Amino acid sequence: MSTKITQLKGQAFLPFPDMTQTLQSELRDRFGVTAVPANIYGELLFYNQKDLPEQLIELSPYFARTVMKEPFMVTFDSIGEAAGELKKLQRNWAPYQYTCFRRAQLIQDKLPYINLKDRKFPVTIPNSPMGLYTLIDEHTMIASAVTSSTLPAGTLHFIEDHENPPSRAYLKIQESLTMANLLNGTTLPDSNSRCFEAGACPGGWTWVLVGLGSQVYAVDRAPLADSLMNNPLVKFQTHDAFTLTMEEIGPVDWVLSDVICYPERLLEWIKKWLAYDSEKKMICTIKMQGAIDWPLIQQFADIPGSKIVHLNYNKHELTWIHTN
Repeated sequence: MSTKITQLKGQAFLPFPDMTQTLQSELRDRFGVTAVPANIYGELLFYNQKDLPEQLIELSPYFARTVMKEPFMVTFDSIGEAAGELKKLQRNWAPYQYTCFRRAQLIQDKLPYINLKDRKFPVTIPNSPMGLYTLIDEHTMIASAVTSSTLPAGTLHFIEDHENPPSRAYLKIQESLTMANLLNGTTLPDSNSRCFEAGACPGGWTWVLVGLGSQVYAVDRAPLADSLMNNPLVKFQTHDAFTLTMEEIGPVDWVLSDVICYPERLLEWIKKWLAYDSEKKMICTIKMQGAIDWPLIQQFADIPGSKIVHLNYNKHELTWIHTN
């Protein structure tokens, strides 16, 4: 058997873990995709192009960690042949595997090195093309050099600190800041930054910010962890953060929110901040209340200079980033 490459007419969507049904709901309710996947490879969903709207050529679903935009099928005899065909197209390739794990690792070992390990925050992610391939059996794989993410298989995991942060929410702000840098080139908060955090309790986000040297004005109805309440970089106030005026808060470089609230209220609050300062750097978690209201989410997306992402550390949330 000689190596054979067959171009596929369609796209393949790799959902975030445990988000397959949410991704399919997004394809249906946001993009109008009523067809079922033509093929399913583990969690990878392949749809024929005739079943996809044109807008999916440029856009990607939020709940897909990466999308194979120009997929093709490769049949091959040897591991060397498989790696060779991928290297002909570009340097960077990451695997998604649901079968033939050992064989996939042997192929990856023959490809140029990329970092597939958990990262130590802070980290800068190279903004370089990242291909994706998936073994279907020992002699067949589906691959695409063109994908929607520069992260390996659309995945970003950090080396976790299980002792110091007051909550696991700290991972969300680490990923959000990393994505702001990757998407917009935004530098991280530092010792020259003053941050306002709404709904800060118990302090996972504040913990990351003070770790970067920033001053944090943290507001919530309940106090932060004792270590943060006693930190000289932290000013805490017991209050409804959404009802404080910009004049009461004073000059800040960053505005951040992981508040549990209706998206409508968050959107109203964001618009007030941007009316006050249209270039304010902001990161906010959009918490869903039941079924996702896609027209409402579009209102967030329509705000100039903003991007919406689903983080590896989000659950059914989305994260709105405004850092241009």
